[in-house]
Amino acid sequence: MQTETSAAHGGAEPAPVLVEREGGVLVVTLNRPDKLNSFNEAMHAALREAMDIAESDAEIRCVLLTGAGRGFCAGQDLSDRVTAPGDAPPDLTRTIEANYNPLLRRLKALPKPVVCAVNGVAAGAGANIALACDIVLAAESAKFIQAFSKIGLVPDSGGTWSLPRLVGLARAKALALLATPVPARQAEEWGMIWKALPDGELMGEARRLAGELAAAPTFGLGLVKQALEASFGNDLDTQLDLERDLQGLAGRSPDYAEGVAAFMAKRAPSFTGRPPKGADTGGEA
Repeated sequence: MQTETSAAHGGAEPAPVLVEREGGVLVVTLNRPDKLNSFNEAMHAALREAMDIAESDAEIRCVLLTGAGRGFCAGQDLSDRVTAPGDAPPDLTRTIEANYNPLLRRLKALPKPVVCAVNGVAAGAGANIALACDIVLAAESAKFIQAFSKIGLVPDSGGTWSLPRLVGLARAKALALLATPVPARQAEEWGMIWKALPDGELMGEARRLAGELAAAPTFGLGLVKQALEASFGNDLDTQLDLERDLQGLAGRSPDYAEGVAAFMAKRAPSFTGRPPKGADTGGEA
């Protein structure tokens, strides 16, 4: 196991994000446990570095995102926004445009699966970043909280987009207006997440699932993500055309040939995750 830490911190301060390679899995751990892994500028910078690795390294075929300590992520560290009396209010559009929105777009566009292991409270932007991942597991003690209304703000980090699609408009409105915590089991029952697990089983199952995905036909999984995300904005005819085009691309991949050969030979497939020759993959080798 190779451990990396971000350079985006100074002095003797712990790295705000820990990055570990476990085979084809990049384990990314938010690492400000004393602050419930709330976001400050250093954490945003370190997470950008981790996403750079995930995007550029073809040997990384799945990302596992989790948090250190007793929480997953409490959202924005409000101490970063304290102003003195008489000062102008902080410009929240700046941090959203510079940090949160790019992160959400990268998670959605990453042509590799992203598993999120929610090990404790996920509040505000922390909840919505978790819900932006492809498969979300949560410890039974975890809770998801749209905390924005408690301080007069609007859900960001994609919350107003993802919540209605996951739980329906009625529940999304209640969660956003009341900031009611949703326990992990209830989140599973509502279809908000994939699965709630006993606390002691969370990381073992998350690592097992991430390893399974990392051994899968990665290029095809990226196309699956693309098709499902596009479906919300497409009518049926447009979506059928997209499925046709993506299937044609998938059918030219080495993993499809390997999958068919393995099926015919009645053996386990050995996928590489590589794209077809000449495919535009956004920089992957």
